[in-house]
Amino acid sequence: MIHAYDKLYLEKARTSLAVMLDFAVRDLDQELSDFFALFIVSGLADLFESGDVSIIAGRSGVELAYEVYERIGMPKERNAFYFKETRSKEYWTGWALAYYQWYTSQSFADIIRYVSINDIRRMYNPYHEMDIMQFVDHMNEMIRNMKTDTNLKLLRLRAGLSQSKLAEASGVPLRTIQQYEQRQKNINKAQAEYLFMLASALSCDPVDLIEKI
Repeated sequence: MIHAYDKLYLEKARTSLAVMLDFAVRDLDQELSDFFALFIVSGLADLFESGDVSIIAGRSGVELAYEVYERIGMPKERNAFYFKETRSKEYWTGWALAYYQWYTSQSFADIIRYVSINDIRRMYNPYHEMDIMQFVDHMNEMIRNMKTDTNLKLLRLRAGLSQSKLAEASGVPLRTIQQYEQRQKNINKAQAEYLFMLASALSCDPVDLIEKI
């Protein structure tokens, strides 16, 4: 599996996201889902999930929280931060979510489209006592249950094409397209030529067709 960025930076990224959410909720008195929406809107989420080293390793979680507000034009006065020995549910939420995003290479926006940040926080019990891969497996199952359509179908519908029109435009057999969309065939194991042909017809990147869970 292709991960979001080099594993070398993973633990720092997890700590940064954990501290950011903990600080935003407990020190800045922000509601978790509201703040995470601002994190996405600010553009910092895009940089974080792509592995921008200046973001995932070059800033503390507290600095990231303040930068979210600066980027949306609502800067907050920077006050002294006091380290807390106790780990909150928000801390665990960021710590676990950062791992899941790295592991699956999905965007934060795509993840919370199917499983909200508050739903993830509610997983604290019992998952904070389990191996992180049990959390990953549970997240994958939840997203699979919520996401009934494949990426291929979603991209095809966005392009306004029927299956037959996509077959005609791409050169990929209609039956093959139907099998990919119905998950009778695994598009992740498709011929590279087919992926490029479909991506060209849909004006997307071949990797956008891959199912990441």
